[in-house]
This record gives sequence, C-alpha cells and structure tokens, in this order.
Amino acid sequence: MASVFRSAFSARVARPQTSRAFSVNTVARKDLVQAIYVQELKGYKAPIAKDAHVGNVKEFSAPSSPTPPSLPTDLASELAAYEQSEPTIAEVTQASATPADAESGAGGADAFLAYLEADIPKAEAHH
Repeated sequence: MASVFRSAFSARVARPQTSRAFSVNTVARKDLVQAIYVQELKGYKAPIAKDAHVGNVKEFSAPSSPTPPSLPTDLASELAAYEQSEPTIAEVTQASATPADAESGAGGADAFLAYLEADIPKAEAHH
C-alpha cells in the first residue's frame, strides 16, 4: 500500500505545472472596517446647539469720532523760532578702505566697492 502512495506522489511531483488555475467566480469582498465606518457616519446626528454664541460674542459699540488736528495759535512765532535754530550736524568719521573693514561692514560703500575690485589671490591646491 505504501508503494502505491509513493508512486502516485512521485508522479505528481514529477509533472511540471503547465497552466495556472484561476477562479472564474470571484467573490466581491467587502471591507469590513469601511462598512462599519460608513454605517456610523450615516447614523451620526450632529447635536443642535441653541444660543451657542451667547457669552462668546460681544456687543458692537462704534468707536468715538476722532478729533481733528488743531493748528498752533501763534504760527508766525514758531516759524521764526525754527528759522533761528541751528541744525544739528552728525559727526563724520573718516573711513579706511582696508579689506578687513570692508568685511566687517565698517567704511561704507566706497570701502566695500574697493574690496570687491581688489584682486584676491587664489589659494594654491595641494597635490
């Protein structure tokens, strides 16, 4: 009896499979999680909130109208005082045009332009 099973098994194993079997009747599988989710969405009823804005919304009150600017009463005397006053002059410092100053930002535009126009030696590559 064992020899019969061996011969049947060896015949099965020795045969190469030439085609694949596909099922013609495919069963449509439903996604269980999706079905439960859609069911819960359809059954959801949003709570009706009456007067939910009470306490959160303030009453509107129009701002007070601005007052127009008033001109000085003695305009001529203020203009005369302004003309007699001396203007304040800022101190001017001499800027140096060294590359160190140009990199640090001191020296102004002329120093920066001088730094840009200066030839910078290329670093030699070590071989």
